Amino acid sequence: VQLQASGGGLVQAGGSLRLSCAASERTFSVSFVAWFRRPPGKEREFVAAVGPAGNGFAYYADSLKDRITISRDGAQNTVDLQMSGLNAEDTAVYYCATHVSPTRVRWSDGYRYWGQGTQVTVSS
Repeated sequence: VQLQASGGGLVQAGGSLRLSCAASERTFSVSFVAWFRRPPGKEREFVAAVGPAGNGFAYYADSLKDRITISRDGAQNTVDLQMSGLNAEDTAVYYCATHVSPTRVRWSDGYRYWGQGTQVTVSS
């Protein structure tokens, strides 16, 4: 499965961005899909995940859950991450990933396929 993350860019503090993760195969729809991020000089961290289509249960990092929404677009075969109220601490490379055990959703080492990442930079 090939994943393509897009939607990153430069945004002012307080602004919003919508990231999108597109997949090359329809098996994407029956797998968990997650977003992770790697801030400069830090470890990769969990942002959000969504269950298979028809399940739709969403998982969020506690520190971000009030400002982000993850969703599926079945027609486009994408998983989107809507982020609002952005601040400098949100500056990172954002990655999408898929194919993981349901018990490992929040841990990056469980994912089999990764996108190339998209840079989000928040200016103050």
